Amino acid sequence: MPPLRLPVLVIVLLSTFWAPSTAVRSSTLHLARSHSVSPDAGAPITAWAASLAAQSAADAARVATLAAGSGNTKKGGRRSFVPIAPGRQILSIPNYVARARLGTPAQTLLVAIDPSNDAAWVPCGGCTGCAPSAPSFAPTLSSTYRPVRCGSPECAQVPSPSCPGGAGASCAFNLTYAASTFQALLGQDSLALENSVAAASYTFGCLHVVTGSSVPPQGLVGFGRGPLSFLSQTKDVYGSVFSYCLPSYKSSNFSGTLRLGPIGQPKRIKATPLLSNPHRPSLYYVNMIGIRVGGKPVPVPASALAFDPASGRGTILDAGTMFTRLSAPVYAAVRDAFRRRVRAPVAGPLGGFDTCYNVTVAVPTISFTFAGPVAVTLPEENVVIRSSSGGVACLAMAAGPADGVDAALNVVASMQQQNHRVLFDVANGLVGFSRELCTV
Repeated sequence: MPPLRLPVLVIVLLSTFWAPSTAVRSSTLHLARSHSVSPDAGAPITAWAASLAAQSAADAARVATLAAGSGNTKKGGRRSFVPIAPGRQILSIPNYVARARLGTPAQTLLVAIDPSNDAAWVPCGGCTGCAPSAPSFAPTLSSTYRPVRCGSPECAQVPSPSCPGGAGASCAFNLTYAASTFQALLGQDSLALENSVAAASYTFGCLHVVTGSSVPPQGLVGFGRGPLSFLSQTKDVYGSVFSYCLPSYKSSNFSGTLRLGPIGQPKRIKATPLLSNPHRPSLYYVNMIGIRVGGKPVPVPASALAFDPASGRGTILDAGTMFTRLSAPVYAAVRDAFRRRVRAPVAGPLGGFDTCYNVTVAVPTISFTFAGPVAVTLPEENVVIRSSSGGVACLAMAAGPADGVDAALNVVASMQQQNHRVLFDVANGLVGFSRELCTV
């Protein structure tokens, strides 16, 4: 099954902290939503529509290349909070951002955190095609950097590994990310998130050749479920548990949080089983069993929602895609139910959205029901995107591709997750949801 990919979270790598303890620890990172779309900025409606279209296209490119297939813990540790700036203001990318550091002495970078990707990678000195004005990592300036050699277990875990220098040479790999491709050499060094436990020998890629403009300019840390993801490389510290609360895309406050480890997670949270797709093992699949609009069930055939690894059908959670994308029959049913509840004339399509209104409307809630059952009800702020300057409101969801392996995939995206605590307990196979107002 060909790859899938998706835009992201941005974390900055900060001061190095190392504790040689195997106790599971917990850390909390504050996050702020990058403003890839600014509907209240007073821009002309044509500019707003263009920004929506650009973000919708970026979401489509991400979903079209999402990474394809290729227990009990001892509690302990501490919590920490990391202030984050919007990625839109700093890097002009539609991501969530935080600080961190890589190497010894630490070199500061802003890297995307991608829950649907595994391998970490950063631009290294002399990279061809990397953003020329962006900081890059200099391995020669770090006393703790070590290349990963061909024949090592880590080399076998990266996508498309190669050994152009022969046995014993540095391990290289190629990867497609959204509309870009890159070549990287595999290495290891100390990676630390602010006020959290550092990983002394974190495996990541050093970018040397990049084609296209989709690659985050200062790199990425994958939070997927594969062997080279952050969860896997820090499982002895954080027990393969993390959660986040994403603030509203309209917020400029540093109020969102990413929490690492089982300590400090909500004690009362509604949980649904975490599913696994062997063809796409990195992705966070859940079993969506129903959708309601305005409290009334949407007539969606169970077969259109059912999880089926063989066909790729199912539902994933992703914080990199901005707007939820539903398979064509599911989206059509939700859209039609939404229009019936609103009972107002629909304006022309705008920025990739086909259900927009240029008059004031009462917005119904939309609820996603997952196995359990667990119902996650979305208020107006998670349902529509508004332009105050143009007086337009659009249903902030879209249909997925009409055909191909991703035609049956539903992606619950960041706008629909905002102001909810979403818990990923990989160790116990659970995904949890609770309402949390992290927008201030």
